[in-house]
Amino acid sequence: MRLPDIEKLVRPNHDERARQGFVSMLRKHAIIDMRRALKDDYQTRVEPALASRGQRPTDWRGIEAAMQSEPSYRFYSSLRYNAQEMCYLSVQPAVERALPEMIDLVREAAASNPAGGSLRLDPGLELPRYVAALDVHLVPGWVHQEHTVDDVSQGAVVALGGKVFTGQHPFRRNLGVIGESIGAWVKEKYPGFKPRRILDMGTTTGKNLLPYAAIFPEAELHGIDVGAPVLRYAHAAAGHEGIAAHFSQQNAEHTDFPDGYFDLIVSSFFLHEIPVKATRNVLRECHRLLGPGGIACHMELPDEASVDAYENFFWNWDTYNNNEPYYTSFRAEKPLELCAEAGFTPAECFAHLIPDFASTGSEKLRQFVRGEYAAPPHGSGGWFVFGGVRGR
Repeated sequence: MRLPDIEKLVRPNHDERARQGFVSMLRKHAIIDMRRALKDDYQTRVEPALASRGQRPTDWRGIEAAMQSEPSYRFYSSLRYNAQEMCYLSVQPAVERALPEMIDLVREAAASNPAGGSLRLDPGLELPRYVAALDVHLVPGWVHQEHTVDDVSQGAVVALGGKVFTGQHPFRRNLGVIGESIGAWVKEKYPGFKPRRILDMGTTTGKNLLPYAAIFPEAELHGIDVGAPVLRYAHAAAGHEGIAAHFSQQNAEHTDFPDGYFDLIVSSFFLHEIPVKATRNVLRECHRLLGPGGIACHMELPDEASVDAYENFFWNWDTYNNNEPYYTSFRAEKPLELCAEAGFTPAECFAHLIPDFASTGSEKLRQFVRGEYAAPPHGSGGWFVFGGVRGR
């Protein structure tokens, strides 16, 4: 027996759907169309003017200093910031109306576990300040804020607002393209690799954990996060999909799993949202938790050394404008060195782009693994991943 779809309990009215569609297109316009226009303005007007005065910037900080007062950058930043906020605000009214039904459903999921999964919460868990003090991504309440008993509203806001954010239909079911891409790459890259257990760190609503059920059907799936509302939501969503996934409320810096418990550890857009010190702790924990031959693979932003000065300027916008203050310091690190510091053998570490599986497919992936196809840039058909294989 499968649970009802928790997303379908949220029923936006006509005006709310129209608002979500508008906000989604507004953000797309800012992040794609205005991004191109901003780069063109810098290259054709700002940079030549600076060069004529002998002031051409040599790194992203110089570009940022030059662009701060430019009308094109100020307009772009204002529009992008407000569109970002509106993505999550646009789903809140419908989520609030549906909250009693959603709470009933997550209670049913926790009591029955029809798919065979589990939910383990820790009311005494101390939230790290880097979570509790910030509305990351400008999401009101982020993943942790609880407004009532057995609250699930932040799970719904993150899940449905995230679909508005990425330009998807906010109430159409889809699993995580990042998890799908990492899983497909690992399976093609390491033939014969059959993980017993898979752990998704910072899983939020579990969307990038669930695809592994189809890729590695014999594996036991686990997802951890510090936010109880998103884990309740994830558990109910897994129950609807008929996937046995085990969710627990834990800090990825130090979990309660035994040594060598997992064969594959993954994350998606997680490490840049925590301090570099915490990232080092998480990677050390990955090394501890992996069994011999186990793989850690984290999808992240490309590091500073991997892209040019202008791209660094563009990516680091979020540090100052999106409540992600660790963005720049994380990107300044060298992923291979981070993995080696955590205990992985340098020769078994990797950091590179992989193709987005949904847009490139199996044949392109096989060509990529054979070295016959170069993955597209991060966010434009490719994903930047890094990690390592634990020695036997």
